[in-house]
Formats: sequence, C-alpha cells, structure tokens
Amino acid sequence: MRHAEQVTFGGSALDRAGEVRANPDVVRFMRRAADSRAIVFWRGKPLITPARPASLVRLPMDHPVLSNATAEPILLGREDGAARFAFDISAWEPEGLDPSSLGAFLDPSEQRHPDLPEDTVFAELRRVMTWLNPRDAELAATGKAIIGWHDIHPFCARCGAKSQITQAGWQRTCPACDASHFPRTDPVVIMLITRGNSVLMGRSPGWPQGMYSLLAGFVEPGETLEAAVRREVFEEAGVHVGAVTYLSSQPWPFPASLMFGCQGEATSDAISIDPVEIEDAQWITREEMMEVFAGNHPTILPARKGAIAHFLLENWLADTLE
Repeated sequence: MRHAEQVTFGGSALDRAGEVRANPDVVRFMRRAADSRAIVFWRGKPLITPARPASLVRLPMDHPVLSNATAEPILLGREDGAARFAFDISAWEPEGLDPSSLGAFLDPSEQRHPDLPEDTVFAELRRVMTWLNPRDAELAATGKAIIGWHDIHPFCARCGAKSQITQAGWQRTCPACDASHFPRTDPVVIMLITRGNSVLMGRSPGWPQGMYSLLAGFVEPGETLEAAVRREVFEEAGVHVGAVTYLSSQPWPFPASLMFGCQGEATSDAISIDPVEIEDAQWITREEMMEVFAGNHPTILPARKGAIAHFLLENWLADTLE
C-alpha cells in the first residue's frame, strides 16, 4: 500500500535514540541539556494545547510540575538532535475530578494543572489523535504506551520481586533474579473483508449506538497474520475467507497493540455471529458506505477518524488500496 504510513500514529521518522539507552551517563547528560524537553502525561492523557491545530506540549526539563512525577522519565527519542522525555504525573489529584468520566469509552473531560499555562490541558488521546501532527501523534502514542506498560508491570514475572526501570525506561530489571523484561506490544489483525461490492462490518457489545467497524482480533502464538484473519472472521461472523493480503499497520496505545490491517476475500456470505464476540455483523455495499461516510446512513455511524478501520475503508472507497 503506497501511502500506508499516512495512518494516524504512522511513521514520522522519529529518532528513537536506541543506541544511548544503555549508557546512563549519556542519558543523564541529555536530561540536563538546555534543549531537552519534557512531554507530560496524566493517567494516560498527554498534555496538549487543544486549540486547532492542537499540539503536544514540550516543557523545559526544570519545570516545577515535573516534581510531581514519581518514576524516572522515559527517553522517547530526539527531535533535531534534542532529547524528548516522557514524565508521568498521575499522582496529582485535580480538584473536582469526576472519576466516572475517566472510564468512559471516549473520555470527554479535560484536566488543567494550576502550575501550567491556562491554554494547556490533559486530554484523552483517542479523542484528540487526529488533531495532532504526525510527530506529535507518534510521541504521544509512544509515551502513553510505555508509561502504561510500566504501570501494570512493576513486579518481576519470574520471581515476583519489585523490578527497576532501566535502559532509559525501555526495560525493567529484577534485582533479585536478574531477569530482564521489555515493553509488551500485542499483535492484532483488523480485516477489510470484501465480497463483490460489499464489505463486512460488525459491532461489539457496549459500543455507542450506531458504531460499526471492521472485524478485528488478537493474533495467537504460532499463528500467521493470514491464519489469524481467517480464524477471527470465521469465529466472529461465520464467514470463510480465502486470499489475504497485508495493507498497513498502526500502533494503537489503548493500551498496547499493533494493528495489522489486512484485506481478505470472502468465499461465503452467510453470516452467523458469535454473540459472545460481537453483537451484530452485516455486509455493507460501497454505495451504502459512501452514505455512512457522508453521515447520511439511518443506522450506521462512520468508523472513528484516526482509527485504522476508517483509514482502510476510506481507501477502499477511493480505490487506493494498492
């Protein structure tokens, strides 16, 4: 697919500075450098200026708000030779916080820290991902994913001891048994399954009314992408799939997946859903999908902008998948 990396969170040519992560002296020097900057997260939300076009905030490394961080910062990489570090200040408790909003499918709330400029907010990345330029989106996705990994992997999986952050945030090392642990990324296939002029769409239980998307599922150990596509589509919708091709990928930090966008040709069209997996599935013609994208369909909403499902469907409609 010629323009595969134009997907949200696609490549922005970020220099990830992997060659210096194991050198603590160099990392300490980078933390003190005048042109280094901090990218701040609060409970998975990046700090942004929300006025369109939105931008990811980069703070000086001596900004007072960074004292709220309870863990070592993570080296995300370099921009024009200058280091970028991710700081997590999730221990801060905003006044009047409504905890119920944080668990919503799409959290609309924004938090303002009293020590930060009034035009900056912590905003849920899924909601604002299309507001950011490619570089800001990649930095935000990377920081959110790796901070989230540290948050749920504080102990050694081998012996249970408390592990320590090493490699500038890209590894955890156990002081008890010397085991090394690395950030987890879960492979997921998301499938543009077509038969003639129609595409297969489905919805999961609990999704907002009218929300449909392409079918998707986790790749199992020992399984190819092609096999995962065929298995998932049959398990969820009872549809058999023949030829499968890879189209594009997308990092998806909700919490830590890599979405492999694939196209598959259905060899059957009868649908038999697994109600545990999905709530509904149906074939949508190209003409109907054009009405969906225009916002004119009576029952189906367009796939979320920024998600790879929207990207693949948009290119299918435009006949630009090749």
